[in-house]
Amino acid sequence: MTGVIDLSQTSFLLSLAAITFNPTAWNIVARNEYRNKTLTRLFGSPRLGCYFLAFMIFAFGILRDHLYQRALQDQPRVPLLPEPLATLVPLVLFIAGQTFVITSTYALGITGTFLGDYFGILMDHRVTGFPFDILRDPMYVGSTMCFAATALWYERPAGLLVTAYVYIGYLIALRFEGPFTDMIYSKREKARAGKAA
Repeated sequence: MTGVIDLSQTSFLLSLAAITFNPTAWNIVARNEYRNKTLTRLFGSPRLGCYFLAFMIFAFGILRDHLYQRALQDQPRVPLLPEPLATLVPLVLFIAGQTFVITSTYALGITGTFLGDYFGILMDHRVTGFPFDILRDPMYVGSTMCFAATALWYERPAGLLVTAYVYIGYLIALRFEGPFTDMIYSKREKARAGKAA
């Protein structure tokens, strides 16, 4: 690894810390909201609380991306792909990744994307159109693709290591988010069934 990845760089460690912090923090905040309605009380409505959380997630995402790019600049550059693949592969990966992220956000809306269900803002039905018709978690997959594309574009092997870390982090987050979200919707269906009876 010496000469290919420099694990001693502070910027590298800061990037990993930001990547760890983001999904951990927003899951803690969202679960607290579900149980205690802290942001709803603070902002006077669930929708405003969710918009605040959305803004914070988006802002910290930009900071995370900045720290990642900074970390890559401090890492050794090593050609990873021959031309023209060195240009084409990262471009295709990035465009596809951004397409998944943007179309997911469009399909879900702000409250669907940014944990509105924890605020009690539930969707009427599961979104099954593009990109959810080809991927279960297109936003996380798309984000991971963008991390990989950036590593390949800048020719930084350390970025591929970070990309693997991002992917593992998303898998862990999904193990907490998925069942909790399913529980929220299951409770709603039971409440509806109780009213109908």
